[in-house]
Amino acid sequence: MTTTPSPRSITMVKKRLANGEPCEKCAQTEAMLRRRGVWDRIDEVAWAVEGDDASAGVELGRLHGVEVAPFFVLRFDDGSEDVYTSGMKLLRDHLSGPVSVAPARAEEERAVDAALVRALADRWKDLEPLEIVRQALGDFRDRCAVVLTGAEDVVLLDMAVRSGLPFHALFADTGRHRSETYALIDELSRHYGAPIQSLLPARDELSDLLENRGQNSFLHDGHAECCSIRRLGPLRRALSRYDAWIGHQRLARELENEARPEVAEFDGQLASDDERLIRVNPLLAWDDNALWSYVRKHAVPHNELHDRGYRFIGCEPCTRAIRPDQPDSDGLWWWEWNQPTGSTSASEGEGEGEGI
Repeated sequence: MTTTPSPRSITMVKKRLANGEPCEKCAQTEAMLRRRGVWDRIDEVAWAVEGDDASAGVELGRLHGVEVAPFFVLRFDDGSEDVYTSGMKLLRDHLSGPVSVAPARAEEERAVDAALVRALADRWKDLEPLEIVRQALGDFRDRCAVVLTGAEDVVLLDMAVRSGLPFHALFADTGRHRSETYALIDELSRHYGAPIQSLLPARDELSDLLENRGQNSFLHDGHAECCSIRRLGPLRRALSRYDAWIGHQRLARELENEARPEVAEFDGQLASDDERLIRVNPLLAWDDNALWSYVRKHAVPHNELHDRGYRFIGCEPCTRAIRPDQPDSDGLWWWEWNQPTGSTSASEGEGEGEGI
């Protein structure tokens, strides 16, 4: 079993504003570490003073390529260094092992985190999508990912490239995408010169599903189990290494019974209870005209299935082509929206997959 080495020393870099006060997030992170009883493990505080490029914290930021505070520099006995931009991840990895928080304190920390997300949403709500992407990547840097599926995501990838900031691109490879989608992923990687990481289902979970339930159990039992194994599980595992991800949610694409999204919000679907994964939705205010105008203006590669009537692009047969006069729900898990679960046979469902 591999043991995570303990750091020889830890420096916390905090930002001091022009009025002499620490930045709000720096103060909140310090308060969290004090509540957890581990503040004495921080050996040094280096201040990044607003307007002073020669201050110790700014110098450390330059050295390690970090432009946001707070962050932590860890030094190890072998002479290596590591940088953390998340206090909670530092806590989990090096300061306390498995974290057990009293309910009252957990609630207090959730309230602090919620205030930070509300502040981001308020700061970004009136910005253009490209600027929201730039701000998110600037704030979270390599702790932020773009997740690819359809037309909206290729626009976000284009914006991330245009920002000039580092980012990671992830693709949930469920094993049931159409050939056009796999072709697009390859084209995007070549077009932008950016690696795209494919996320695969856990082999044992997928094997159990297929052996015990069959290839198309979702047509009888609903999509939740299959989707959890093929798409959500790989995304959860991958995104556990990130603080935020950029997604394609749009108000024009809301389906019935879905909560109204915000430009920045906690992701309760892809994060566990003790994690605070933030979802960033830069395209909320865009309709189809705005989206496709951007695609055409910037010659962004897109999935040709959209040209053939697919409004959603996912697994086969869970997404399908529909007519312009049909509602969005007719193109995604339609057997669940339009009739009771279990009333559609596998052969009927597959027959309708490309039917319009």
